[in-house]
Amino acid sequence: MSKIALITGATSGIGAASAELFAAQGYNIIITGRRGERLNDLSTRLQSSHGIQVKALCLDVRDRQAVQTTLSALPEEWKLVDVLINNAGLSAGLEPLQDGNIDDWEVMIDTNIKGLLYVTKEVSNWMIARRSGHIINLGSIAAKETYKNGNVYCATKHAVDSLNQAMRIDMLPYGIRVSAIHPGAVETEFSQVRFKGDTDKAAQVYQGYEPLRAEDIADAIWFLASRPDHVNINDLVIMPKAQASTSYWHKDI
Repeated sequence: MSKIALITGATSGIGAASAELFAAQGYNIIITGRRGERLNDLSTRLQSSHGIQVKALCLDVRDRQAVQTTLSALPEEWKLVDVLINNAGLSAGLEPLQDGNIDDWEVMIDTNIKGLLYVTKEVSNWMIARRSGHIINLGSIAAKETYKNGNVYCATKHAVDSLNQAMRIDMLPYGIRVSAIHPGAVETEFSQVRFKGDTDKAAQVYQGYEPLRAEDIADAIWFLASRPDHVNINDLVIMPKAQASTSYWHKDI
């Protein structure tokens, strides 16, 4: 059987772009996401375009029982995952802490931290049994800096950064590679989710400069995964040319 990549949050953006790229490289793909119709469309397209096999798992990574039940029910040959891409994540709201929406906090913590843990707990044990595999965690520049009104989102991505370092240590005896990639501004549905579907407000985030695209991050993920087996890239920060940090930009507006 071909190599297998498992990609969470694959219904759009970086997850979908990663699925396309790994499929183009001949990987069979396991994709997860909450939007079943999008998952099915992506599955059909990948199989038709690249002649690979796809398992589409409609689930919410926040649901611990669903993650455990769905992943454990996979046929044994599909548990031979070579690359796990922990991509599912989001930001909700952009308010100072004292005005924050606690429901938004719960969603971010449950998705960005706990969801990543639930999936990794299952898949890492498959990799440990084979003493082989690569875990790639999607962080953010918000994992490295804290910006105004980013409070809880930044805290969740700082947690991903720390968990990535912990996984690197925990997986070391088993020959499993662990990497994190931390993008700056990427034009995906990220800002639409953050601003609760306000497309005008979301579009303003990307005005006056050329942001990263989902395909740019997928390409960087593929670079991490395609290094020789003895090479592990622990950490990669990738930004648009116009963005030096969360605070310093060059915009033509």
